[in-house]
Amino acid sequence: MPKPSIAVHKFTSCDGCQLAFLNMGEAFLQLAEQVNILHFAETGKVDTYAKVDIAFVEGSVSTPSEIERIQKIRKNSEYVITMGACATSGGIQALRNGAENSADWVAAIYASPEHIQSLAASDAIAKHVKVDLELWGCPVSSRQIIQAIRDKLSGVRPAVNADSVCMECKRKGNVCVLVSQGKPCMGPVTRTGCGALCPSFGRDCYACYGPSEQVNAASLSRRFEGLGLLPDQVAHRFQFIHSAADAFKLTEKK
Repeated sequence: MPKPSIAVHKFTSCDGCQLAFLNMGEAFLQLAEQVNILHFAETGKVDTYAKVDIAFVEGSVSTPSEIERIQKIRKNSEYVITMGACATSGGIQALRNGAENSADWVAAIYASPEHIQSLAASDAIAKHVKVDLELWGCPVSSRQIIQAIRDKLSGVRPAVNADSVCMECKRKGNVCVLVSQGKPCMGPVTRTGCGALCPSFGRDCYACYGPSEQVNAASLSRRFEGLGLLPDQVAHRFQFIHSAADAFKLTEKK
């Protein structure tokens, strides 16, 4: 029986989520024995449009050429998994989506702006093609990658945990930093996956794993205002990483 094949693709991103594969260490070598890696540029394997069983996609769709590329990848892949904030919600670069005069700041940044071919918005992969599984995080963890591959190869339905970070804090016995220290923690509206890393060290969550289930952004924003944050500071908390996530758009929640 042939080994399953996988590909790891990069779109507009920082490459951080791809490192979740390389950071596996010895586990990555074991994975390479169980599957055929047909495309993964960071390991030297380049075959962009190879037909594969599982395609992992990092990064958002931000240029015209990326629309065409993701459509071809979808056609050649049985199962598509997006990984990371950029691929699942547009990422930090989606902050430009609300810019009124994007051409002005492009000209201010680049010496030859005429060579910049960008779409009007930075979009999640799911805005353009069907996605079978989303792995949230900025960046995702090696554990998420391994679990996704294991579930697929075992033929079981992937487990999707949309619990909030608050639930993880309760399981770990953490003292709530929002209540006890008055810090503007995003834990109540952020999905777990990091193991409540920041609150475990007395820091406030800044929503790197995106919206949890049943988000009440309007209520939490009023709580932040009660802590003394100005409206633009509250907006910054919600728009820092997942600015294009519908659940974090305060204007639509009020």
